[in-house]
Amino acid sequence: MPYTVTVRDHMMVAHSFTGEVFGPAQRLHGATFVVDAAFGADELDAGGVVVDIGRAAAALAEVTGALTYRNLDEDPAFAGVNTTTELLCRVVADRLADAVAGGALGPAPALTTITVTLHESHIAWASYSRPL
Repeated sequence: MPYTVTVRDHMMVAHSFTGEVFGPAQRLHGATFVVDAAFGADELDAGGVVVDIGRAAAALAEVTGALTYRNLDEDPAFAGVNTTTELLCRVVADRLADAVAGGALGPAPALTTITVTLHESHIAWASYSRPL
């Protein structure tokens, strides 16, 4: 994928983890993530772009907005799973893929991938990539 367009947002969630490996994070705590969504294409569309940046930013804001200021432990969609940074990357990517499929980003025939990166801090982050 030679071309990418990346948009950025953020989200703030509360959650806890199950399992000794998580130590004190087993208790309810907050997390603020900087969220990057990179849309990839092998070729540019007829207009010379990968994707409309405004629509991509709006789609990302809709996805992050649905998660922000939520206790993910109380969300039935996350019942029985640890909402790790890695898992949340996949959730955001899958929801963006649904937005692409639903036409929220407009005609985007050249899109091939979405990569979502959640930055926990300036020194730690995780990513998830998926095909479209």
